[in-house]
Amino acid sequence: MIYYKKHRKHIYSSHLGCMVTIGGICMPKILVVDDEFRIRQIIRKYAEFEGYEVDEAVDGMQAIEVCRKNTYDLIIMDVMMPELDGFSACREIRKFCKTPIIMLSARGEEYDKIHGFELGSDDYVVKPFSPKELMMRVAAVIKRSSAGAAEKERDVYTYKGLVIDFSARIVTVDGQRVEMTPKEYELLFYMVRNKGLALTRESLISEVWGYDFFGDERTLDTHIKLLRKSLGDYSKCIVTLRGVGYRFEEI
Repeated sequence: MIYYKKHRKHIYSSHLGCMVTIGGICMPKILVVDDEFRIRQIIRKYAEFEGYEVDEAVDGMQAIEVCRKNTYDLIIMDVMMPELDGFSACREIRKFCKTPIIMLSARGEEYDKIHGFELGSDDYVVKPFSPKELMMRVAAVIKRSSAGAAEKERDVYTYKGLVIDFSARIVTVDGQRVEMTPKEYELLFYMVRNKGLALTRESLISEVWGYDFFGDERTLDTHIKLLRKSLGDYSKCIVTLRGVGYRFEEI
C-alpha cells in the first residue's frame, strides 16, 4: 500500500526520472520509507514545501516492490523497520537501480554509517534530525546525482581544463575548442578510455589504424607529436614508455 497525494496535474517522464507538470516544470520525485507515520508526515510536509513529489512506503519489503514499479530521483530510507530493515532493502534495491539513497537511523555509530555507505547509500542522517537540514541534503544529493547522470549520458571525460565529449567528438582545452585530424581524435579517445594503462605501439596502431596497417611505425610517433601540440599544457598527460609505447595519465 502506497500513501500519496497529488496537488497538480502532471505526466510522468521515465527518462527524467521525475514528475513533469503540464506547465513543463520538472518536479523531482522521492520515496520516503519509514515505519513511523509521524516521521513520514514530517518529511512529506517539508519535501512538498520544497516542491518534491512524494510517495511513501512503511517497510523495506514495500520499498523494494515500489521501486520495481516506479522511478525516483531519491529515496529516504529508515534503517530500523519491521519485515525488512533499511540496510537489507538498500542492498536489494542496488541490484536493479542506482537511485540515490539517504539512510535515516537513531544509531549514529561509525560502524553503522560505514556499513550504509558500503551497501551503496549516498548519505546517512542520524535521528533526531532537522527537517530543514534533511531537505538541504536531499537537494545536494539530487543535484550531484543529476550532474553525474548528465555527464555519463553525454559520455564526457573531464580532467581539470581538458574536456572530451566522445559522442560529439569535441575536445576543449581551458574552454577553447581544439581542432584535430580524425586520427588524432581516435588516438586520443582510445588512450583516454584506457587511461592509466601501458599501451604498446602495436596495440595503438592496430586499434587506430587497423590490423592491416602496413605503413611506417613512425606514423604513430608523428600523430603523438601532433596530439601533444593540440593538448597544450595537457600534453604531459601522454607519457612515453621507452621500448613499450605510451600511456595517458592524469598528472
